[in-house]
Amino acid sequence: MPKAHPPRPAAKSQPRVRRGYFECRYGQLHVHNAIPSGGGFEEATPLLCLHGSPHSGRVFARFLAIAGVGRSVFAPDLPGFGDSDPPPPRAGVAEHAAAIGDFLDTMRLRQIDLLGHRFGALVAAELAAARPTQVRRLVLVSPPAQDAAEPSPTPSAIDGNHLLEEWRRALAYCGSNAPPETATAAMAERLRNSAQAAVAAAAERGYALRTRLAQLSAPLLVLRLQDEVVANRGQAHDIPARARVVELPERGASVFETAPEAAAQALESFLR
Repeated sequence: MPKAHPPRPAAKSQPRVRRGYFECRYGQLHVHNAIPSGGGFEEATPLLCLHGSPHSGRVFARFLAIAGVGRSVFAPDLPGFGDSDPPPPRAGVAEHAAAIGDFLDTMRLRQIDLLGHRFGALVAAELAAARPTQVRRLVLVSPPAQDAAEPSPTPSAIDGNHLLEEWRRALAYCGSNAPPETATAAMAERLRNSAQAAVAAAAERGYALRTRLAQLSAPLLVLRLQDEVVANRGQAHDIPARARVVELPERGASVFETAPEAAAQALESFLR
């Protein structure tokens, strides 16, 4: 008789990727989300992703479809970015964290894993400090040092000269191998979010990340991308010695858009 082969494991169903609006103290918060096909809330710990400036939760769109297979994943537009209502003028990191806290209260999530990229990393650190029992694990992707904050957007000019500079920045963000439509989408984000991005740049320069991280006991992973590795910028003075550090020297700042599989793989063992 022919030898019987063991049955192949069933392929995991794709998550349901959706968007929605939730109330927060500044109005409405626009949230991108992915929920496993089986429901999600009985699966792994939910993951909350916070974007950098001058972008929005849209940067996680492809990542959601991967990370959302086994857990619920939420990627809000921070207040004033994307389709979320703006915070008060000159709102800092703490104000953004408070708005995300409102979302967590609405969802009644008892525990979350938290990921933040650049400005979002500062908001994530602040949120983890404010809610230490709710945040299980913390991932900081390229957290900005106070002396290396995101540059403010180029001021608008009536002749449109600022558009070329913003296009150059979008190309640098996406990387040389990214298709033109990816850079075009990144530039559109830069232009749309320019007002709030200028406020965020000031907030980055005034935020004491080292002080906040020293207060945390949650397991911490720091993901370093290409520019930091090449320039040997480790922000060692800001990152606690207990942190696990993973380097992706071949991946740039747009890793969640251009290489979401690599991002998910780099985070898998830590978030498991």
